Amino acid sequence: MDVPLLAALDEAARTRLRDIGARRHFRRGEVIFHAGDAANSMHLVLSGHVSVQITTRSGDLAILTVLGPGGSFGEIALLREEAQRSATVSALDLVETFVLSKADFRRLRATTPAMDRYLVDQLARYVRRQDARLVEALYVAVDKRVLRRVLAMARLYGDGGAGTVVPLTQDVFASMAGTTRPTANQVLRAAEREGLLTVSRGRIRIEDPAGLARRAR
Repeated sequence: MDVPLLAALDEAARTRLRDIGARRHFRRGEVIFHAGDAANSMHLVLSGHVSVQITTRSGDLAILTVLGPGGSFGEIALLREEAQRSATVSALDLVETFVLSKADFRRLRATTPAMDRYLVDQLARYVRRQDARLVEALYVAVDKRVLRRVLAMARLYGDGGAGTVVPLTQDVFASMAGTTRPTANQVLRAAEREGLLTVSRGRIRIEDPAGLARRAR
């Protein structure tokens, strides 16, 4: 399991983690947990991709991020007593996760100091991401936001180079960039005319990653 959590642990702690955790499989479109569910486990993504999403007060769906192999979710909620999930996590394709229950999570923290260092690092990353999203929402034009999401997903689904295919819909990119599908479509079609990418049903192919990165700056 090539995930940041394991890199933070020594071999003995890794062995304990493998012994107490369990593998779970999810079909495409299956909800792993809903916002409001009791927080009773954390997941490490072994294969596949998941979306992390919330529903706004107006009823709109907002995708906060997409995670792939090596990512983790659910651990922050386990730090609070009687916590509830703050977002809904769904499988975008066939997904395998390694699951650690809340009780085992706490036992591992009690016996493994590296777990707390890992959690502090995760919290710091979370705060940085939130700060970056706020600055981007306030000061970055929507076309650049959409293209930045394309670049990020190209690195998640491949190496980000020419020929990388991202099997996500325009609705997903619009939601991640905080805009509407028609606006995202306009941005993507403009990039397609420039030869930066190719748009097809339910996927985007990267053609000119360097040019795409320049347009997204």
